[in-house]
Amino acid sequence: MSAQQCLRALFTAIVLSTPLLCTAASTWETSNAMARQSIQRTMKEARIPGLQIAVVKDGHVVLLEHYGLANVENRIPVTAATLFPINSATKSFTGVALMQLAEAGQVALDAPISRYLDGLPDTWRGIRVRQLLAHTSGLPNIVDRQGLIGGGTEQQAWAAVAALPMDAPTGDTFAYNQTNYALLARLITRQASMPYPQYVAEHQFKVAGMRTSVFGDSYDLVPNAATIYSYSRRRPLVEGDDDRLAHWIDDLPPGLRTGGGIQTTAGQLADWIIALTDGRLITPASVQAMWTPEKLTSGADGRWAAGWPVLGASPEDPQVAGIGGGRAAFIVYPKERLAVIVLTNLVGASPEGFIPDIAALYRSAPVVKE
Repeated sequence: MSAQQCLRALFTAIVLSTPLLCTAASTWETSNAMARQSIQRTMKEARIPGLQIAVVKDGHVVLLEHYGLANVENRIPVTAATLFPINSATKSFTGVALMQLAEAGQVALDAPISRYLDGLPDTWRGIRVRQLLAHTSGLPNIVDRQGLIGGGTEQQAWAAVAALPMDAPTGDTFAYNQTNYALLARLITRQASMPYPQYVAEHQFKVAGMRTSVFGDSYDLVPNAATIYSYSRRRPLVEGDDDRLAHWIDDLPPGLRTGGGIQTTAGQLADWIIALTDGRLITPASVQAMWTPEKLTSGADGRWAAGWPVLGASPEDPQVAGIGGGRAAFIVYPKERLAVIVLTNLVGASPEGFIPDIAALYRSAPVVKE
């Protein structure tokens, strides 16, 4: 409903004593129209097969759209129910899980991980839980470009990574790696007395109404899942073949799904962000703590908070995000109570790069009072 229609409805309500029905989205009608144009233009330019977008403002979903094809070869369209993998944006859910356990007194974020996990190498024992969340642990990475190091089982990869020296002194620097979140999977499973996916399903999916969100990878049979594509083939068959659309395969061992296993929709992510910011998942104080950058040994801010990349250039303009697989992202602007979510099925679409342009349409728009 437009602002003009709202005024007409108000007049009718006064004269005829009928209910006034003006939706939150009507306030942002112009921004929504511009966002639709922008996202469709971006899809065309970047050759993105399929996409979902959601915008949350002031605790309401003001835009929820879907475009293109979930499966190109069979011409299956994206719908509101199509599930997209969010890959490393799953780490934001892990951050919330740790804050929940901290609120329940089951985990202390400043405690060394050896308080909760046995059998660690001596150089790992003093790493704090929050340093795993913020990628400041200095640990070597359990994965490389080919997957699990060593090319064997998870157990063999753990043995291999445990034998490696530390990459850096703990707390000195930010270095993104999957060992941090694989250890957090073990920690959550032990302290919550249930597997990590079950914990998130019960304590986040259920609370936020994320009814069809699941954990899985390309080898799992997930109903309504989008097919993932890439224009960069790993082994080009002929010269120039790296510009042809091809399937992309995600292989996520169960122990690494704290760092990249969720499949969901933009609408359900919007509901989760609303549940997070209205206090149904963790307290507002815990949200603020979770979104505060982790300090390095030098006293400088690290690039991550507790499970969330920190994008804001200054405390006056804080921005936190979930970014995954070069295809999925959400950015939250806490002071403006704004979040923009974009999920695609193209590796290399990198929506974190164009979400700020979408957000600007809502950050600068004049508010029409209802």
